[in-house]
Amino acid sequence: MSRSQILIVVAAIALVAAMFFLPKVIVNEKDKESFAKDGAAATAEGHSADDGHGHEAEATAASPAGAHTEATPEQLMALTTARSKYNKATDEHARAKMASQLADAYFSASKYDSAGYYFEEAAKARPGETTYKKAGDSYYEAFTYAPTQERANELGAKAREMYEQVLKNNPANLDAKTNVAMTYIATTNPMQGITLLREVISADPKNEKALFNLGVLSMQSGQYDKAAERFQKLVDLNPENVEATFYLGVSLAKTGKRDEARTLFNNAKAMSKDPALTASVDEALAELDK
Repeated sequence: MSRSQILIVVAAIALVAAMFFLPKVIVNEKDKESFAKDGAAATAEGHSADDGHGHEAEATAASPAGAHTEATPEQLMALTTARSKYNKATDEHARAKMASQLADAYFSASKYDSAGYYFEEAAKARPGETTYKKAGDSYYEAFTYAPTQERANELGAKAREMYEQVLKNNPANLDAKTNVAMTYIATTNPMQGITLLREVISADPKNEKALFNLGVLSMQSGQYDKAAERFQKLVDLNPENVEATFYLGVSLAKTGKRDEARTLFNNAKAMSKDPALTASVDEALAELDK
C-alpha cells in the first residue's frame, strides 16, 4: 500500500492519543487544504459544469474544504495546457489521448475525482484492463479523501464500476479486488468487503495490502489478538513496513505486551522521520510509561 493511500492521523485507540496511517476514508480537516489561490481560474475551468461529473463546487479554489492538497504553479500550468488541448481535440482518437493526458495532470495535482472522470472517458474510447484500472485507482483515491459519507458512497460506487471492468478483463487482479473490498467497508454492507479481502488472502497469503487492511479492520472492531497476527505476518514479510510495525505495537500494547510494544514503537520511529509518526510514537510511549 502506498504512503499516499494511508497517510492520516486520527484519534482512535484508547491506549494512544492518536493513531498513524489509518485508511484515509476516515478524514479530518488537516487533509483538506486549499488549492493555490493563484490557480483559481485554471482550477475552476478544469472542473466546470460541462465535465458532467457534478463536483465543480468541490474543485474550485474558493472551496478549500473540498481540495486534497495545494497545487504547484507548474501543476496548474500543466492543467491549463492539457485542458486546452483536450478542448481543441476533434476526432475521437485525439480526444481520448488528450483525456488521458488531462487525467494525468489532474492526478498529479491531487484532484483525483476529475482524474477519474477523464481516465474513464479515455477508457470508454480505448477499453482495457489498464485504462479502466487508472480510472478505478483515481476514483478510489478520491474516495479515500471524501469529506462526507454521501460523497464516499458516490466515489466508492464509481471506483467499483471501473474495477468491475478491470476484473472482467483479469479476474486475478488482486489490487483491484482489494480496493473494491475497501469501498464496501464504508457502506452498510461491510461484510461484503471483508469477504473479498479474505478471498484475496486465500489467493495470495502474502498480499501486503489485504493483510494491512484486515489488520486495521480487526483493530477497529477491538480484535487486537487477530490484528496482531495480521501485522506480525506483514512485518515478517516486510520488516521495513513502518505502518505495520506501528500498528503491531498498538495491537500488542492493547493485549498487555507492553515491552514488545515499546520495542516496536521505537523501531517504527527509527524507520521514518515523518513528524506525524514521531508525534504518534511519542504519545504511545508516554501512555506505556504511565
